[in-house]
Amino acid sequence: MRFEELTIEGRNAVLEAFRSGKTIDKLFVLDGCQDGPIKTITREARKYDTIIQYVTKERLDQLSETKKHQGVIAKAAAYEYATVDDILKKAEEKGEPPFIILLDGIEDPHNLGAIIRTANLAGAHGVIIPKRRAVGLTAIVAKTSAGALNYTPVAKVTNLSATMKELKDKGLWFVCADMGGEVMYRQNLTGPIGLVIGNEGEGVSKLVRENCDFITSIPMQGDIDSLNASVAAGVLAYEIVRQRLSQK
Repeated sequence: MRFEELTIEGRNAVLEAFRSGKTIDKLFVLDGCQDGPIKTITREARKYDTIIQYVTKERLDQLSETKKHQGVIAKAAAYEYATVDDILKKAEEKGEPPFIILLDGIEDPHNLGAIIRTANLAGAHGVIIPKRRAVGLTAIVAKTSAGALNYTPVAKVTNLSATMKELKDKGLWFVCADMGGEVMYRQNLTGPIGLVIGNEGEGVSKLVRENCDFITSIPMQGDIDSLNASVAAGVLAYEIVRQRLSQK
């Protein structure tokens, strides 16, 4: 299956995309344009908590494929998002304790695609990403996932910390990756678990980290002190797999 990130241009086309329920990741609007149709579009965008960026005409012209954008361009997801309930339902259907990977601000589409691929191979029931300050399901993400997006649900949430609290009420506990944590081999990573991976440069944000139950680290024996985010996700995901298999 081929995935393409959709570029939707023109006022009527963008408004119809919102009203039809299409998932719009980002809306670009000509800065200073506040006429009736634009206000209607931005109002629809806010209903769905879509990110709105006000940009110059030059920037819109760069983004435009038709050169007839009428002051507004929408970027639609290359693939439909799931819900958190969809992920939990998948775990229930498989008769397994939930295993979810949560990504706190992953910005590189290649990293996101690789993590989704790993999530599928490691048997994770889904991936959760935040709406803001993170990459969405672009065409590059879909391609890098090597087909995993057909099988692994990805949910996009407004507030990652709030979602974690809701999942805790449903029995999940959370572990985040950080160099200051206990080595992963010494921790119990079984049961209904959420694995939190942080931003490529800054790691897990303070608020998300505070909502984690444990902090774990990957032992480092080399001369540098960090792993690529997707590699770290893979190492930790497979330690969870190893511990789950040891219980069978």
